Amino acid sequence: MNTQNPFTNSALTTILVVSDMSEAKAFYVDVLGASVYREYGGDSIVLEFLDNWLLLVTAGGPTEDKPNTHFTPPADKNWVSHAFTIRVENCQESYEILKERGAEFITPPFNRGAETRCFFHDPDGHLFEISEYRQ
Repeated sequence: MNTQNPFTNSALTTILVVSDMSEAKAFYVDVLGASVYREYGGDSIVLEFLDNWLLLVTAGGPTEDKPNTHFTPPADKNWVSHAFTIRVENCQESYEILKERGAEFITPPFNRGAETRCFFHDPDGHLFEISEYRQ
């Protein structure tokens, strides 16, 4: 078995398909505080967010290197195939800041024993959780 690392000096980027690039950019930069790293012709933008890369792209069809693959925004925000969890020091405080900036939460923070958490969507329905864990 080959024991070489195939990911030496690599970084992971999460791709999110959005329906309106201007609206998505405003949400990620103004509400979440992401930084713009690079923009590509209005149909994609690379953001740096919490030491991670987010690539926002508009919808698109198959290409030679990914035949039969379609990039589309979530069809229904209530059906989740992936989500982001952001560990925070104080869930209630983070909730108030994000709500003031325009994030629309599903519910206020819920205390679930050692964890307090709540969820919100980006403009296209991608799900985010903020979570405070106490030991």
